[in-house]
Amino acid sequence: MKLHPQLETVTARIRQRSTATRSAYLQQIAAAANRPPGTERMGCANVAHALAAMPDDDKALAMPTGKPRIPVVAQRAPNIGIVTAYNDMLSAHAPLQHYPDLLKAEARRLGATAQVAGGVPAMCDGVTQGTPGMELSLFSRDAIAMATAVALTHDMFDGALMLGVCDKIVPGLLIGALHFGHLPMVFVPAGPMTSGLSNTAKSKVREQAAQGLVGRAELLQAESQAYHGMGTCTFYGTANSNQMLLEAMGLHVPGTAFVNPGQALREELTREAMRTVLGKASALDAGQPAPSEGWRCPPIGELVDERCIVNAMVALLATGGSTNHLIHWVAVARAAGIVIDWDDFAALSSVVPLLTRVYPNGTADVNAFQAAGGPGYVLRELRDAGLLHADVATVRAEGIDAFTRIPRAQGEALAWQDPGATGDDSVVRPASSPFAATGGLQLLQGNLGRSVIKVSAVPDDRHVVEAEARVFDSQEALHQAFAAGELERDVVCVVRWQGPQANGMPELHKLTPPLAVLQGKGFKVALVTDGRMSGASGKVPAAIHVSPEAAAGGPLARLRDGDRVRLDADAGMLQALVDPQEWAERPVAEMPPEQAQANGRGLGRELFAGMRRNVTTAEEGACSWL
Repeated sequence: MKLHPQLETVTARIRQRSTATRSAYLQQIAAAANRPPGTERMGCANVAHALAAMPDDDKALAMPTGKPRIPVVAQRAPNIGIVTAYNDMLSAHAPLQHYPDLLKAEARRLGATAQVAGGVPAMCDGVTQGTPGMELSLFSRDAIAMATAVALTHDMFDGALMLGVCDKIVPGLLIGALHFGHLPMVFVPAGPMTSGLSNTAKSKVREQAAQGLVGRAELLQAESQAYHGMGTCTFYGTANSNQMLLEAMGLHVPGTAFVNPGQALREELTREAMRTVLGKASALDAGQPAPSEGWRCPPIGELVDERCIVNAMVALLATGGSTNHLIHWVAVARAAGIVIDWDDFAALSSVVPLLTRVYPNGTADVNAFQAAGGPGYVLRELRDAGLLHADVATVRAEGIDAFTRIPRAQGEALAWQDPGATGDDSVVRPASSPFAATGGLQLLQGNLGRSVIKVSAVPDDRHVVEAEARVFDSQEALHQAFAAGELERDVVCVVRWQGPQANGMPELHKLTPPLAVLQGKGFKVALVTDGRMSGASGKVPAAIHVSPEAAAGGPLARLRDGDRVRLDADAGMLQALVDPQEWAERPVAEMPPEQAQANGRGLGRELFAGMRRNVTTAEEGACSWL
C-alpha cells in the first residue's frame, strides 16, 4: 500500500527540521561504533575489573585448550549488557527478578556472555498519585536515562537489553539507550497482570467514594481487587502505551507486549530477546529458515530515525494512547537528534483512524485487547492502509512486517501467525471501519496557550464546553471546593502552578472522580491545567500540559474566577473570552508565597531543584538535559 501523503508530508517536515541535529547524532554514534572493542581498547586493569565477577563457567567459555585465559579477550565472544528496572515493590517490575538468569543462560548457550550492567529506579505513579512523591515522577524519567548511561558507560558491551515497563521507565531507558546508539538493543517487557475487578467497576467505586457514599474500606477492597498481582495495570495508560509504541518502533521481540507474566510463552519470548540482540532470532514461520547468519541486529541509533518516530506517533493516535507521550516521545526523538512538536501530532491525528476501544477509551482492558488481536492486528491494519512506514529497519531482519503477527508456542519453539480478523469488534476494528476517522488526541490553541486533550474517551456531546472559570492554585483546593458543594454548576476548573518549572508537573489523576461526579449530574465540566492527567485521562474533557506554564509567566497566570473559558476540541480551541485589550493589560499573577515555599521541600524533592530550574517546556519534552 502506498504511504498516505500526510505521513509523507509530516515525515519530510521532521527530516528537514532535524537535518543538523540528526547528522551530528549519526556522526557521534558512528565514531563510537568504529572504535576497537572495549577489551582491546582498555587497559588490563580496566578489563580485569570488568570481568572479575563473571562466573567460572563464563570465564571458561572460550578456553578450548583448557588453559586459564580471559575468555572475552581471547575470542571476543559478544558481551551483552542488561539494564533492569527490577524491584519487588511494583507489580509491573517484580517479574523481572529472574530475567537476568534466563538471559545469561541463553547467552551462554549461544556462545556469548551477559552481565547486569546496572539497575534504574522505577517509581509508580499509582502509588504516588496525589502525594508529594508525584512531584518527582516526571523527572524520574531523566534520572532513569542518566542511570542507564551510568550502567552502559562501562563501555564493555556489544549490545544491550533494556528491562522495564512502566510510565517513565521505558522513555527513560530509551533516552539513555539512544545516547549509546552505536549498540544494538532490544527492549524486554514483563506483560500485564491478569484481569481483576473491571476498570468500569473500579471507576464507579471511586466516584462513590468521592461523594461519600462508600468508605475507605470499600474503596480499598475494590482497588485491591483491581490491582491484585504481578504485571502492569490492565488499563490502557502510559505503561501499556509504552509497549504499543515499542512494537510500532520495532524494538521488541514481535508481539511480546501483552503476554501475561508466568506464562511459558512469556519466558520463551524473554529468551528470544537475547537471541534477537545477538542476531540469532528464531524463524517467523515454523519450518522456515531463521534469518540469514550474515544478518546482525542494527544499532538502535540507526533504527530510531524519523520514520520510526512517526510510526510510534501513529500507533499512539490509532489506539487513543497516553497523553504523556506528547511529552515523552518528543524527548525520545530529541535523544536521537530528531525534532518533533505537537503540530506534527495534530497533522497525523487528522488522518489516523481510531482502531481500539480500551479503557479509559472503552470498557475492555489490555487483556481483552490482546485476545482481540492486540498490537499485531493494529499494526497490520495501519500498514495495509498506508499509515505506517513499512520500509523501516527493526530488530528483526523482516522489518515491520514481523510486528504485524502474533507469537505462539510451537512445542519448545516460537512461531508467529497473522492475527486474522478482529476477535472482538467492540475492542479492535479494521482501518476500513474504525471507531473514529481521526486519532484520539487533539491539539488546542488560543490565548490560553497550547495544550492537548485526549478526545477518544470524551463523549461527543462534551467536546465543547463553555463556562465560567474557577481558578485553583492546587489540586487540594479543588477537592475542598468540591466537598463544600461550590462546583455544582457548569464550570471550567483551572488548576495552575502544576508545570515542570513550578513543581515537576505531577499527574492530577485524583481530580477525575470529583469532576466525573459533576459531569454525571449533567453539568458541563472541563479541566484546564499546566499539569498532567496521565494515560488514564477519562471521560471529563481536560486541556492539559498548557504551555507556557503559569510559573513561566504563561497565560493561565492571567485568568481570574468568573472569566468565561471555551474549550472546543472539535475546532482545536482553548480561549479565555475576555476583551483582548483588558487581557493584554492584566498583570500576571505570581505563585502564592506559601505554595512556592513548600514546592520542592521534603521527601527528596530538594535533590531535583536543578531539574526544575533547567527543564524545557512540556512541548519541548520537559527535558532537563538539553
